Amino acid sequence: MPENPQNDLCTAPGGGLPRLLAIMDRLRDPVTGCPWDIEQDFASIAPYTIEEAYEVADAIQRDAWDELEGELGDLLLQVVYHARMGAEDGRFDFHSIAERVAQKMVDRHPHIWGDDSRDKSAQQQVQDWEAAKARERQGRTLDGVALGLPALMRAVKLQNRAARVGFDWPETVAVLDKLREEAVELVDARDTLTADEVTEEMGDLLFVMANLARHLDVDPEAALRDANAKFTRRFEAIEDALATEGRTPKDSDLAEMDRLWDAVKLAEKIPK
Repeated sequence: MPENPQNDLCTAPGGGLPRLLAIMDRLRDPVTGCPWDIEQDFASIAPYTIEEAYEVADAIQRDAWDELEGELGDLLLQVVYHARMGAEDGRFDFHSIAERVAQKMVDRHPHIWGDDSRDKSAQQQVQDWEAAKARERQGRTLDGVALGLPALMRAVKLQNRAARVGFDWPETVAVLDKLREEAVELVDARDTLTADEVTEEMGDLLFVMANLARHLDVDPEAALRDANAKFTRRFEAIEDALATEGRTPKDSDLAEMDRLWDAVKLAEKIPK
């Protein structure tokens, strides 16, 4: 039996993107492919796509440059996977995906591939980009803000869209007033509300928190990631301190752990 040239490409180092595309074709082959890969569809692969995007962001957040190449490869694999399934359905393929985004980049950069002046600030270019996206949508103001985004990120995007048509607090102090109002409402009513109503009030409070971050020009998703990392670092320091005495947090109490927490905070502030 003659050798399959696609197999040669799949197993040959140095094949780059054509090699990766050939590998996906082989994995999805209904006769000779991998049973697991054949069974997958857009819905089943989507969670992996989201996970890989987060792992890319995590590597960047940790300055883990030795890991970033691999994480970007994993994310690229997700695009290749979706492209292959799209080709099987006759919807699109990798080439059409690449061509579409390439044309979008040209269309949205008239100051590079058009008659617009390059003499614009980065902020003006962002505004032009958003205006181009709005023209492409030609629908309601909030159309196109993906449901699958992290909730904080989606809240900011929704608020930015509304702000562009004038639906926004003019001053940060007004956001703070609303934040206090929502917090008081939640605390005062927590014993009289149903679980669903408490959840709704908590959502309102978080939505205003996202708006406050937007008014302060802070990325709330990044801020919360940093807070998570700080909490992890400090709590692990508490565990380490207790471990020197052969104990765990279960062997301690809140007062002691608070003292250890304050000691960790103080140590972090001391110049090294």
